[in-house]
Amino acid sequence: MIGAGMGAMAAAARLAVAGHRVAVYERTATYGGAVARFERDGFAFDTGPALLPLPAVYRDLFVKTGKQPLEECVELVQVDPASRHIFPDGTTISVPNASRAGVVDALNTALGSGAGDRWGDFLVRAREAWDRTRRPLLEEPLWPDWRVLAEREPYPAVPHKRLLRTHRARTLDEIAAWELRDPRLTALLDGHALAYGLDPRTTPASAAVLPYMEHAFGTWYVMGGIRELARAVYERCLARRVEFVFGAEVTGIVEKDGRAAGLELADGTVTEADQVVAGLDPVRLHGLTDHPLRDDGDVRPDRESARPGRFTVLLALRGRRESGAAHRTIVHTPDRTAELDFVSYLSDTDEPVRPTVTVLRPDDPALRPDDEHESVVLSAAAPVEIDWSADRTDERFADLLVTAAEAAVPGLRKRLLWREVRTLQSTTQETGAADGALPQPALAAADGRFLHPANTTRLPGLYLVGGWAHPGGGLPHAGMSGALVAGLIVEGPGFRGSQ
Repeated sequence: MIGAGMGAMAAAARLAVAGHRVAVYERTATYGGAVARFERDGFAFDTGPALLPLPAVYRDLFVKTGKQPLEECVELVQVDPASRHIFPDGTTISVPNASRAGVVDALNTALGSGAGDRWGDFLVRAREAWDRTRRPLLEEPLWPDWRVLAEREPYPAVPHKRLLRTHRARTLDEIAAWELRDPRLTALLDGHALAYGLDPRTTPASAAVLPYMEHAFGTWYVMGGIRELARAVYERCLARRVEFVFGAEVTGIVEKDGRAAGLELADGTVTEADQVVAGLDPVRLHGLTDHPLRDDGDVRPDRESARPGRFTVLLALRGRRESGAAHRTIVHTPDRTAELDFVSYLSDTDEPVRPTVTVLRPDDPALRPDDEHESVVLSAAAPVEIDWSADRTDERFADLLVTAAEAAVPGLRKRLLWREVRTLQSTTQETGAADGALPQPALAAADGRFLHPANTTRLPGLYLVGGWAHPGGGLPHAGMSGALVAGLIVEGPGFRGSQ
């Protein structure tokens, strides 16, 4: 197995339980891939995903691979409120966790009568899109006739009369304009897209499943940080006798008799294998073999469209976290068009603009030296093809994130001890992903541009796992990719997913 990301480890544990001998070769010194941690002076920070949607995926992994359930291996807590939002006009709202009725009431109170009802009606339609796509896009191997998923928009948009013709929303942007009809609700919807680096103006309406997942299944935090989830999965792999080799750079996939038969390492070592599972981004993967892995009939994500990444600023603060502080606050951009143009490479300049900023303030003693200090993580979507080191672009963009975060963290600048700026190149170093790009979950419609390659490849014996393969990016999707790959190897091509 190549790589020790979350999807690869999920596959490794399941395969080991099924009786396979599994060895994982990881080029870095640790496991977890994007689920990484930074530590300094007694402060600790999650540098990748920081919250866990749809924890049932990992509950299933632990049930299927051992006697100890997930809750005995990590401490899971629901985040309530799920998020606090600060809009450019000064309006603020706290969104309850996993309560559609509570969300409707909160939005009606904060944004005016009718706003919450429109959002609630949107969530009902989003649920229908979820019901239509959950199995094919999360729980089953990619269909051979995947074009059915590419051509059909599962979101049941409300008919909209425009220029004497009836139209239905095809993008998140059109949902916002025609069905939500409030710039603050638009910002709320935008936030779910930007969390994955998606531009709502071009993202299919089927992405309505992203806010639905959060509202329906709740937002969860792992005490000690999401890195603790990676630790628990790693330890489950060790308990199932999975072997890990760290600092092992894979430089080639060995082929024999027309199938994948092993790995070649940077030190010249060759190891044989009956099956090879690769948790790599497409650029690195194609550098390991000359064998064509796809043909013209396979899914080909739109690589012409830029895939943004995540820019992060870690803040070490003096002073106690105030009572009642929200775990997650989203400070929305004052200029939506400028932000989306910047993220999507449509701006005439590389000059950073103030983005939508996610402010994470977990009340977790494990992440701070003592209760008189606080660790805070700021993040925003950002384009990958920028020279962040030129003209202090990274520091200037970080300043914009800190300025936005002042609305969420009282006395932030006076409390600041130090900050650590992490550009997209930091993501590349940890995950190997080209340019630090962020994989998004698989989405239906849009001619298949938001689907991901199948877990099987045109090279027999080679399987793909993790965020750059079906069903795409995100912690739940990584866990499901591991389940799908393990099922395909154990049960063969007739495997049809979890029941």
